Amino acid sequence: MSRRVIGVTLDNLDHLPRRCRGCVFWELAPHLREQAEEFGQTELEKEAWVSSVLLEWGSCGRVVYADGVPAGYALYAPPAAVPRSAAFPTAPVSPDAVLLTALHVLPEFAGGGLGRMLVQAVAKDLTRRGVKAIEAFGDARADADSTCVIPADFLLRVGFKTVRPHPRWPRLRLELRTALSWKEDVEAALERLLGTVTIGQVTPAIPR
Repeated sequence: MSRRVIGVTLDNLDHLPRRCRGCVFWELAPHLREQAEEFGQTELEKEAWVSSVLLEWGSCGRVVYADGVPAGYALYAPPAAVPRSAAFPTAPVSPDAVLLTALHVLPEFAGGGLGRMLVQAVAKDLTRRGVKAIEAFGDARADADSTCVIPADFLLRVGFKTVRPHPRWPRLRLELRTALSWKEDVEAALERLLGTVTIGQVTPAIPR
């Protein structure tokens, strides 16, 4: 099975599962969410949110494909762009972190490691952008139908640590400093290596 992960854009937003495509649990404050649901405007609000974050901050999601079929997705953004985050009892999100709001793999693709693959893709993107950590609110009830909040046990399995416990809504964190340090060490080693090149040679640019 071939697998690939690409960034969420307005062009592939409809590749999200239908229920998720129209869900604005995270993107709107509770009272505005109710209004959007009442007037059937949730898909428009979702598109407007993604467009705004893309323009003001940059990439805010990843879609994973299995044999060309959309199999899951993840969404993330700065806490200031996620109104619902302030309503959680374990808020606020740390100022040095980006909030992972949603991660979902379709049931028919479950158990194949696609969830972990999405987390790794998000971590790679944010590490490249200089972010220090990813945080997420987890749902600690294993039997809950967690359609809007990521199950806490999944987050723990992929490396998150609890930073603020709660019987239902713990806040968890994945440090990216290790990855950042590794990137800096590699670049420093390349600079030392290229510094030994003789003057007569052309020094290639170091990719950033």
